[in-house]
Amino acid sequence: MSVASSTPVLPASLSRSVLALALPVLLQQYLHLLVRLSDQFLADRFPLSDSALRPHYLAALTTAGYIYWFISSYTVLVSVGATALVARAIGAHDQSLAWHATGQSILLATLFGLAGTIGGLSGLPALLHLLRLEQQAASFALQFLTPLACLLPFQMVETACTACLAGAGDTRTGLKVLGGVALLNVPLAWLLCFGLPPLWHGLGFVGIAWGTGLAHTVGCILLVVLLARGRSGLRLLGLTLRPDLALQRRLLRISIPAAVDSLSVAVCQFWFLSVVNRLGPTAAAAHGIALQWEALAYLAGGAFGTAAMALVGQNLGARQPQRAAQAAWMAFAQGTIVMALMGILFVLLAEPMFRLFCHEANTRAVIDVGVPVLRLISLAMPALAAQIIFTAALRGAGDVRIPVLITWLGFLGVRLPLAHLLAWPSITLNDQVSLPALNLGLRGAWIAMILDLWLRGLFLTARFAWGRWRHIDV
Repeated sequence: MSVASSTPVLPASLSRSVLALALPVLLQQYLHLLVRLSDQFLADRFPLSDSALRPHYLAALTTAGYIYWFISSYTVLVSVGATALVARAIGAHDQSLAWHATGQSILLATLFGLAGTIGGLSGLPALLHLLRLEQQAASFALQFLTPLACLLPFQMVETACTACLAGAGDTRTGLKVLGGVALLNVPLAWLLCFGLPPLWHGLGFVGIAWGTGLAHTVGCILLVVLLARGRSGLRLLGLTLRPDLALQRRLLRISIPAAVDSLSVAVCQFWFLSVVNRLGPTAAAAHGIALQWEALAYLAGGAFGTAAMALVGQNLGARQPQRAAQAAWMAFAQGTIVMALMGILFVLLAEPMFRLFCHEANTRAVIDVGVPVLRLISLAMPALAAQIIFTAALRGAGDVRIPVLITWLGFLGVRLPLAHLLAWPSITLNDQVSLPALNLGLRGAWIAMILDLWLRGLFLTARFAWGRWRHIDV
């Protein structure tokens, strides 16, 4: 079967094409950022018998956020291949391939989700120990992450569904469903955290995580139902869920290198977090809040990256490589403008942003440490845009191996060595040997991060401009 040849791959205006795909994703991402900010707000305000524990809860939420990001990186095992292959099929008007790619993506998501649950429940304590989080904060983080690990298969399937729809050029369905998930998540987390006194006093800190996991479970069910009924040229049938090893290999040939890239970033971010955690709970809490706000820019880049990935894949399927290149450059231009505006926002409003989550007297130190680094990241906005958007564009074309090498170069060659040197007072090599370092604290770690972003942004821009991606089969 094939899609009718009259079906347009893109609207007439390339600029409108990018915005039509990116803006729903951006709104969806910001709704989920609202959820994370609500979680941070809850962690700063639910009642404690000992207020001295508050920085430990905030540090636990920072670490949990990194690990939750690792989970998002894990979903790349199905999402990138799903978007790229569905986009190629839609561009080539091959409906049968689009349907079967959707079914196999959901099947793989279920299998990887179950594997992730088993691995997460068994490995979380060891991972938290490796991250050098202080014992009290590590205990809180484990409580928070356990329900998310239990419900991971639902999030994996939810991600696969939205990735397939994005490949078909439909990001509005994802906005409607996942936006609804975000709107459900906030009151659910508040209810499960605080309860309904005096009838029920809630679950406390862990209730925040249960709210997130259950909301995504609802989103997963809704998306599967929509695809089963037919959506945006895709349809989920029992036939398409039967294992097709050849098609799964095609999906994984794109997704595995992309997942290696994303998981490499996550592992190196864990390493980077361990550097920050060694600076103490105040620095860890400030780091987490700054990252929550920096996500305003990061998620904007991700939205325009989704547009670039879908449009590059569709146009290559339609044998229009020049238009694919133009779509990616347009996504980069628009994404950079939005992210630069976010950078200006960080410079002007950093302190009130921090005050929103640090209302107690003993968190004043968190504000003093965190405000300078949030302002500092504004210097990296063009580089961050290039790194996110061109990585996505290359993935849409199936060029997924070289970006892994660029990731390793940036983290292992720049960010991590410099973070040790700039952040710590000294670097201990063994029991007898210790080297002096610059002792800039959290600011030093973020300087290392900015230099890494610029290096990777420049290399990925060059890789895309070179154009080898135009000739890759998926």
